[in-house]
Amino acid sequence: MRCGYTRSNPVRAVSGWACQNCRMPTLTDLSLADPLLWLLCLASLLVGLSKGGLPGVGMLAVPILSLLISPVVAAVLLLPIFILSDVVAVWLYRRDYSAENLQVLIPAGLLGVLLGWATAAYVSDQVVSFLIGALGITFCLSQWLRRGGRLAPRPVDRRRGLFWGTMSGFTSFVSHAGAPPYQLYMLPQQLPKLVFAGTTTLLFACVNLAKVIPYASLHPYSDTTLWLSAALVPVAGIGTVAGKLLVQALSEKWFYQGVQIALFLISMKLVQSGLWTVLR
Repeated sequence: MRCGYTRSNPVRAVSGWACQNCRMPTLTDLSLADPLLWLLCLASLLVGLSKGGLPGVGMLAVPILSLLISPVVAAVLLLPIFILSDVVAVWLYRRDYSAENLQVLIPAGLLGVLLGWATAAYVSDQVVSFLIGALGITFCLSQWLRRGGRLAPRPVDRRRGLFWGTMSGFTSFVSHAGAPPYQLYMLPQQLPKLVFAGTTTLLFACVNLAKVIPYASLHPYSDTTLWLSAALVPVAGIGTVAGKLLVQALSEKWFYQGVQIALFLISMKLVQSGLWTVLR
């Protein structure tokens, strides 16, 4: 019996948790010789690096774990690690953020999570992911192919922030792809790199926390799940601190080029996944 998981929406497949192929690993299952242990550590490190401010790398965590375990298991297992890493990241960026943006983006992101939860059984997340990916690709190409001087920074726009913040919360819930909509809104503002990273950290800390009740309603967390997640938190914590140090070491130019490259690659993956789901 298959769990019915679809890569574009691991949350929607949680109802098939009884499938034996989706059994949650425990600490007693793992040993130093087990490849899964090392993949779990690598995934946790990537989560930490993303929380430290490196864009895009956190989205690699679930695909990496999917090499050995169900992506459904990976998504549920990693959420506590995301949240606990957020605690470290919020402290690191407690002085570096855009309060004006967060006043719009946090309520919008929470609204997006609620919409994702309410419409999980009805909305085609493949179409949403495809559209977000297409917009991300268009934005990056327009930046890279534009002739002439650099565009002036765009100011905070509450209407755009409400729209893209809601889309970010929604896609974070249904397809674990909250970064592209957020970046489409934030990149044109050309904020200082630490402010950009800090605003990202605080927003997604709130969004991840808002996922707990919806995820738990779909599949209650067991003690074994939480203990395994807790054991991986130190690795994620090291990654978070390392991510902050790397962000500080990078110049503004290379930081934003890295953000745009990450946005482009993630957007390509969203488009490819959407097309593959429709065409197969």
